[in-house]
Amino acid sequence: MQAVQRRLRSRISSSGRGAVFTPKDFLDIGARDAVDQALRRLVHRGFIRRVGRGLYHYPRTNAQLGIDMPPRIDDLAQAIGRQTGSRVTPSGSVAANRLGLSKQVPAKPTYLSDGRSRDVRVGKTTIRLKHASPKRLLPVRPVSAEVFLALDYLGKDGITESVIQSIRKHLTPSQCQQLVRDARYAADWIADAARRIRGNAEGLLNG
Repeated sequence: MQAVQRRLRSRISSSGRGAVFTPKDFLDIGARDAVDQALRRLVHRGFIRRVGRGLYHYPRTNAQLGIDMPPRIDDLAQAIGRQTGSRVTPSGSVAANRLGLSKQVPAKPTYLSDGRSRDVRVGKTTIRLKHASPKRLLPVRPVSAEVFLALDYLGKDGITESVIQSIRKHLTPSQCQQLVRDARYAADWIADAARRIRGNAEGLLNG
């Protein structure tokens, strides 16, 4: 048991402050009962926090305020996906907000999933998981998926030059290149927008 606990502590430390995880993330280290018991002990010692059913957080501390920061919503959503064996990706409204394309903050952050629809409450936050058809969960890199869903949320007529510029600011040149490669899975008008976003990224990569 102590060996399992030491290995859990080491892996959690290496994951960095702010990480969110579930017991399933450690089943290569030990049996489920042993992992659950080790996690409970680490919670009791204040090394990690239990933030929901089967969800644990390695907290970050705000240096100025001296208080632990809450988990990031996206980290929680991805951990819930791993917990349930489901693919999870931000909905169009969440993606648009994260890319600076919308100032509207959803009351319940919504994520698309190939699992069942449900609300998951973590502390004061409620995350909504909405079942989506496979064609909406494109087999692309997470950054590309976020951009495509944001573009779909805005609609074809909402893709202005300022939108293109705003998205480009959030991506590296290599991510812009990957966006165009992944666009073969998206609608034609989204592929056109991806090429506009890429712009002169190729030149930046070669420069």
